[in-house]
Amino acid sequence: MISRVLVLNQDYSPLMVCSVERAFVLVYLKKSELVKSANGHRLRSVSQSFPMPSVIRLNRYVNAPYKGVTLTRQNIFKRDNFECQYCGTRRDLTIDHVFPKGRGGLDTWTNLVTACKKCNAKKGDYTPEEAKMPLRRKPYKPSYAIFLKDQLNGQADEWDAFLNGHQH
Repeated sequence: MISRVLVLNQDYSPLMVCSVERAFVLVYLKKSELVKSANGHRLRSVSQSFPMPSVIRLNRYVNAPYKGVTLTRQNIFKRDNFECQYCGTRRDLTIDHVFPKGRGGLDTWTNLVTACKKCNAKKGDYTPEEAKMPLRRKPYKPSYAIFLKDQLNGQADEWDAFLNGHQH
């Protein structure tokens, strides 16, 4: 059952995720508009039926502070889809410095990747090029919208266009 709703700012940028109940109240009070309903699901009262929201858009622009993604082990794993960026395995994962820490490599989004312990040990104090271990994907700083996807609850198809900037 759908229990989360994507809330878009007035300019259609992703703002947050809220409960179906909260989203319904915002639409009912005309503080937001229904952009996308949950496929065929309805909310019912004794005498009325309403489409269940999946995506709503606020009628007034909310000036939200910049929401960056905190650099943590767990967030690096999420960005890299819990896969070793060298061999693709999902077992024994750890964090690897692309440019080795022992040679001045920093703890940044673009220098840290998910690696299995075996590949991390094999790469050692070398860069991926020196170790002849190419990265599957170049590390990048993820956007806040990407991390809203964690709250999808199986609604990926319904939210993807809005989270990827291809709204309405």
